[in-house]
Amino acid sequence: MTNVVEIAVQDVAGVRIAQAAGADRVELCVALAATGGLTPPIGLIEVAVATGLPIHPLVRSRPGGFCYDGVELDVLVRDVRAAVRAGAAGVVVGALTPDWAVDVEAIRALVDAAGGAGVTFHRALDVVADARGALDLLAELGVTRVLTSGAAQAAIDGRANLELLAAHAASTGGRVQVMAGGGVRVQDIGALFGAGVDAVHLSARRAAPGAGASGPGGGPDGYDMTDESIVRAAVQAARSAPASG
Repeated sequence: MTNVVEIAVQDVAGVRIAQAAGADRVELCVALAATGGLTPPIGLIEVAVATGLPIHPLVRSRPGGFCYDGVELDVLVRDVRAAVRAGAAGVVVGALTPDWAVDVEAIRALVDAAGGAGVTFHRALDVVADARGALDLLAELGVTRVLTSGAAQAAIDGRANLELLAAHAASTGGRVQVMAGGGVRVQDIGALFGAGVDAVHLSARRAAPGAGASGPGGGPDGYDMTDESIVRAAVQAARSAPASG
């Protein structure tokens, strides 16, 4: 199995850079630095899909926690359906109960809305008390993979937990893939694949100067952009690491 590299990007330029640098897929979101990522607009999804690279939009309607009421879940379900209709290869979701367990009914609804497209359960997993139990539950619900730092600030610091999760997933037939994400640096990638994960996830971004003043109410002058050199180095590190499965 090829070690998979997923890049988190916020615009079509980032998708094209990730594609040119050899990434396997992208997670597409907006407001990554400010909020941890929110649902991208449908126009952005459509144009990103047209590049031909597998696109996995993050479906997260607001910042904050991962507990959603009925109205919020309705929005998430509609966004999942819209993303898949637009050609997304999969979606990235997460929902928890107030006591920090997987929200079974919400995830069931989101998986159903995906209609067979891949579903990634995002880093909400890192606040669940029983991650291995959650892994089994998510497999039963039809989730494709989990994105996790091993409950650490950075994935490399959660390597021991990632190894336990990857081993548990393998012992149950690999029904769910384990993808390491959270502060991933190029120099961490070999060790993370050595822990047995199926994929690594990183933003590979750098600050870019703005083109000029935004004007009153326009926000700060400057933005993040995907760095092609980091993506290429990440892909090379992944291909050089022992295969994860």
